Amino acid sequence: MNAKIQPLNPAPARLDPAALRRSAITVIETEARAISLLESRIDGAFLRACELMLDCGGRVVVSGMGKSGHVARKIAATLASTGTPAFFVHPGEASHGDLGMITQKDVVLALSNSGETDELLAILPLIKRQGVPLILMTGNPDSSLATMADVHLDVSVPEEACPLGLAPTASTTAALVMGDALAIALLEARGFTEEDFARSHPAGALGRRLFVHVADVMHSGERLPMIGLDATIHEAMAEMTRKGLGMTAVVGADGALAGVFTDGDLRRAIDDDDIDLRRTRVTELMSTKPKTIRADKLAVEAAQLMETYKIHALLVVDTDERLIGALNIHDLFRARVV
Repeated sequence: MNAKIQPLNPAPARLDPAALRRSAITVIETEARAISLLESRIDGAFLRACELMLDCGGRVVVSGMGKSGHVARKIAATLASTGTPAFFVHPGEASHGDLGMITQKDVVLALSNSGETDELLAILPLIKRQGVPLILMTGNPDSSLATMADVHLDVSVPEEACPLGLAPTASTTAALVMGDALAIALLEARGFTEEDFARSHPAGALGRRLFVHVADVMHSGERLPMIGLDATIHEAMAEMTRKGLGMTAVVGADGALAGVFTDGDLRRAIDDDDIDLRRTRVTELMSTKPKTIRADKLAVEAAQLMETYKIHALLVVDTDERLIGALNIHDLFRARVV
């Protein structure tokens, strides 16, 4: 009768804070050394790789297997978001149809620490035959893939941070840093700006700061709190309550802005026993020089004005100083500008 095979249960880990700290510091030091070695490899090959990608009429196709594939995906994303059109192709899928995604106008950047990745060795000769430039990033300058490359970028490391020497650690960090070096060098060569970055990140904080305008967040039309010069404080209070902005604009018959009446003005009026809210005109208590902004200004500029003058709302006027909108700090919060 066969003995029942018992499952292998590893010994429970023991928490040793000093050992954990030493291990973590060793990893950081090992990877820092690996990164420092890259400085001497920013040479003619690196410049040639940049030249090929700058001159590329199509896209930079980044590829890699396993952990190198994860790094390749990140490099492709960084290139794409910093002005170099790029995308990732899985080398295994490329052998089953995705190779058609690569055109003669493209440049291929492939990653392999060993330089002997079977899936890349299967597809790169076909790509090279099409005249597509090949940039290889490997940890072995004498490998099959390195010798196949038009440009080889050496990302070899003396040792992995893994004490077993098995898990890709320092090698993936070196490849990632080299990819970032390429992306930022190309960004600067292209004159890529904050505004360019925001265009590819419209949902990010920078995109909102650079592309959300006052016109996008202001209240207008029926939502705009507005009363005439003959309105009473009571009527102003009713308009403020209906529109919910904590203030109301006061305009003349021609639509020109005459002033603003705020929650603060209302509180002062209520505290004054000599003021009849139903008879006193709003013109007696309004501010005649309200802070205003144009609709085509960035919403972040409205936030800066509010911060500078310690106010919570702004009126929006056209070039003739006619009222066209209003906004408050809550509108900017909702738009995630502040």
